[in-house]
Amino acid sequence: MSPEEAGLFGCWQFIAVRRERVPLDKSKAPSIETGYYVTSVASDQRTTEQLFKSIRNHWAATENGTHYRRDVTFAEDQCRVRDRVGAEMLVVLRNLAIAVYELESDRGGTQAKSLRNWMKRQTFKNAHSWLKR
Repeated sequence: MSPEEAGLFGCWQFIAVRRERVPLDKSKAPSIETGYYVTSVASDQRTTEQLFKSIRNHWAATENGTHYRRDVTFAEDQCRVRDRVGAEMLVVLRNLAIAVYELESDRGGTQAKSLRNWMKRQTFKNAHSWLKR
């Protein structure tokens, strides 16, 4: 089946990546997982190795970027909110806080060296004045 036949217009190829997942807990058995990807890159534009490298880089950036920051700074993995809407709202608020910090940092509007230090300095007055800009 082509991407167009699957309703993914503008995409040129499907990619299946088979990988072994080895849990840190040695009492659990390794498992084989298959990840499926779709791309608008034509098959003659990139080698297989270049496509795999792009996939690895994407996941490295995701895991070491946003997910890592949300887990370390906000202890997201310890959050026990079970309500789906509530959990989604917390994710939105965490992402908003990261985005506001990044904007302030890029604009030179904060002296904080980390998101955690910046969060400790925030008050309603600070947030309100930032939102009015």
